[in-house]
Amino acid sequence: MIISPAFAQAAPSGDPGYIGLLPIVLMFVLLYFLMIRPQMKRAKEAKQMVEALQKGDEVVTAGGVIGRITRLGDAYIGLEIAPNTEINVQKSAVQVLLPKGTIKSIQ
Repeated sequence: MIISPAFAQAAPSGDPGYIGLLPIVLMFVLLYFLMIRPQMKRAKEAKQMVEALQKGDEVVTAGGVIGRITRLGDAYIGLEIAPNTEINVQKSAVQVLLPKGTIKSIQ
């Protein structure tokens, strides 16, 4: 034979087996604090922003449409994008709440 058989080493009698799991547990803890927790925080902030929308607020949608809220419903809002031009979008499509007067400064 070219390769001799490999034999597994037995753990020393005083070394507990769970020490080998410690790096895996530490990786999951690190993953939670670096990725999962911040994402949950951003989702909570976005939900609060959508719930706090009011008539007259100026917003940007996920598609990049800028407009002023004219109607509020449970799932949809009316968005005035130009004089006498209104579209309906889902509340969840609102990405950014703009400061008052932003639309006038853009035009």
